[in-house]
Parts: sequence; structure tokens; C-alpha cells
Amino acid sequence: MVEELVTAGVALASVGAVYVVAAARVVKQYERGVVLRLGRLASEVRGPGFTMIVPGVDRMRKVNMQIVTMPVPAQEGITRDNVTVRVDAVVYFKVVDAADAVIRVEDYRFAVSQMAQTSLRSIIGKSELDDLLSNREKLNQGLELMMDSPAIGWGVTVDRVEIKDVSLPETMKRSMARQAEATRDRRARVINADAELQASKKLAEAAEAMSDQPAALQLRLLQTVVAVAAEKNSTLVLPFPVELLRFLERSGLQAQAQTAAAEAERGAAQPPGGPAAKPGSSRSRAAVETGEGGPLPPELEDLPEAEELP
Repeated sequence: MVEELVTAGVALASVGAVYVVAAARVVKQYERGVVLRLGRLASEVRGPGFTMIVPGVDRMRKVNMQIVTMPVPAQEGITRDNVTVRVDAVVYFKVVDAADAVIRVEDYRFAVSQMAQTSLRSIIGKSELDDLLSNREKLNQGLELMMDSPAIGWGVTVDRVEIKDVSLPETMKRSMARQAEATRDRRARVINADAELQASKKLAEAAEAMSDQPAALQLRLLQTVVAVAAEKNSTLVLPFPVELLRFLERSGLQAQAQTAAAEAERGAAQPPGGPAAKPGSSRSRAAVETGEGGPLPPELEDLPEAEELP
């Protein structure tokens, strides 16, 4: 009798252990458990921790409540200004209602992925190329609104959508490069023209100042010669302006006038007769006749006069 009771107890304990093992479930902190009892949704969603279900009757499905990062495959489309582009993006979403995510949609991950691709193609067709390249924040907000509206009914909310890259054809890249180069060239020409205008105004002021002082033009010319000579060129071409030639001509005339005045002053200071000459000498006679003065050289003083020669 005792043996039968022991055997029954052991069998009952074994059945209880098997039941507990089959009914026990552990839900993690970032998960929620949705229980379907005989195909119908149970009244409550199981929270994190240890929980029990009825084996064979209940079926529990765990739903991840973390934020999911899903890359959207690159979609090729034509923009509103007829440019073919390839755009890829990334979607951040999470489940806010585990029961709706299980009941209302078959696979919420696949549904969000397909909706993201469709919304991305729609955004490409409604936008221009410049918006895709420079105004991505607005496009990201538009994508988020387009995806969030139907996703709320699935128990899913879209936190953020980001466009990662926009691929352009090679011909469009070259066209954009030429456009950027032309824009840079235009800006350079405008800046150069502005610099020329300012320089012309300054040169006009400098010319007006030099016209009052002609010597300033000569100094400026000498500075130019020094600047050119500093480069150690083998050939130096130096233009002479007409003003420089006139200045040199006036300087020469002034120098001649000063020399003539000085000679006139020295002639006025010298005695009219000059130094005495020997009487009867041919030198003195020639000096008297020609009006020249001054003593004879020593080797010519002892020469006989012209009348004494045979």
C-alpha cells in the first residue's frame, strides 16, 4: 500500500514538474508577451518577468519593444525636374502596442520596410534635385509623416527617418561640376572688375597728386626701375616718357645759363691788360695782336727775335 502511494506521489510530482516546465515563460525587460487563448487574445499583455500559461491552450508571442533600426534599400526614381537619382535611407521605429503589432498586421517589420520604400519613391517624385541635396531636413520630416500615419494603426510609431545618400548619374555630376566652375568664374570676374574700379580711382588720385609735383613722377619711375632690376632680368626695357625728356631739357638749359653766368663773373674780375709781356718779343706781339695774355714757357724765352734770324 505504501509503495503504491509512493509511486502515485512520484508520478504526480513528475506530472506537475512537466506541467510547470511546459507552462513557465520568462519575458525579458524589453519584451512584452501577447497571449492567445484558443485563438483569442487574452485580456492583458504579460509584462517582463516570470509568467505562466496553460500548455496546449495558450500560445504566447513575445514582442520586442526596443527601437529598431531598419535600412531602406536604395530606390531609383525620377525627380520633379526630370533627373534620375538613387536614394537610400534608414528608419528608426518601435512598437508601442504589442497586441496591435501581433493582431493587426501579419509581420510589422516587413510592413514598415515596404511602407518606407514606397514613401521614399513618392518623396523622390515630388521633390527637385536641389531639395534632395540641400534641404534634407524637410524631406526627412515629410517621410516621417507619411510613414507614421498608417504605422500607428499597427501599434508602431516611427521615431525618425534619415536620407543617407543621393547617387547621381555621371553626366549630371559633370554638369553640376561645370555649373559650379562657371559660378566660381563669374564671382572671380566680378571681384576682379571691382578691384580694377577701385584701382582706377586710386590711380586717378595719384595722377592728380603727381601733376602738382613733376619730380614725383621721376621718383616713381626710379622705383619701378629698382623693382624690375631686383628680379635679375637679363634685358631691361625702360620707357622714357615725354615729361622726363622735357625735364632733362629744362635742366640742361638751366645748367648752361648758370655756367655762362659764372664765366661772366670770372671775366669781370680779371684785369683787362693781363700779365706783362717782354717788349719786342714775338710772343708779346702775337699776344697783343690776338688779345691773348700770359707768360711764355721757359724754353721759348731765350729764342732770338724774328729780325735777328739769318
